[in-house]
Amino acid sequence: MSKLHDIRTPIFWAEGHPGPLSAEGWQVRLGGLVEKPVTVTYEEILALPKSIADARLTSVSGWSVQGKWGGVRLSDLLALARPKPEAAHVQFTSYREIYTTCIPLDVALKERTLLAYEFDGEPLDADYGGPVRIFCPYLWGYKSAKSVVAITLEDHSIPGFWEVRGYPDHAQIKGRQVLDVNTQRMRRIPSTGSGHRPGGEVIEFLD
Repeated sequence: MSKLHDIRTPIFWAEGHPGPLSAEGWQVRLGGLVEKPVTVTYEEILALPKSIADARLTSVSGWSVQGKWGGVRLSDLLALARPKPEAAHVQFTSYREIYTTCIPLDVALKERTLLAYEFDGEPLDADYGGPVRIFCPYLWGYKSAKSVVAITLEDHSIPGFWEVRGYPDHAQIKGRQVLDVNTQRMRRIPSTGSGHRPGGEVIEFLD
């Protein structure tokens, strides 16, 4: 069992759990408004410079989990494909291509936005979006797409799985009480705007 399991992090797949997924043979396509479309394998992702984001994933459904998310900065990954000047948004597509979502390119390029493959040093399993998932602590968790198979640069935001069902596309985190999974206690989180230092770094609100 992983640490995410051990601390009772909720498991939630809006489109239905895909079952076990293997990192072996996993590929992520980078395309759309790029100069050089490219497909990277799981092994090639692991070979890229690793970044650790000690930050929270916060779900609009009322919980938040803190940890050291390990992976590749999305900015480093996108650099392989060289986004075109007109690119303004990044669309993520999950396994089975049912779940999609978009974030602004400037948010995708922030330091702590990752294509993550581990949590606290442990590989992510399918329950929590492995082998690779988006981790974007700046927005509600539905923007952090699980089990990603495609990353597409667009000139506008394309409504995804939850957006067409009424969730706000901007996904700005609103200050409210949530369950802190790490402590199993309720805590108040700040709004996205008040939770940023100048330069956009997420402040960690620890007990």
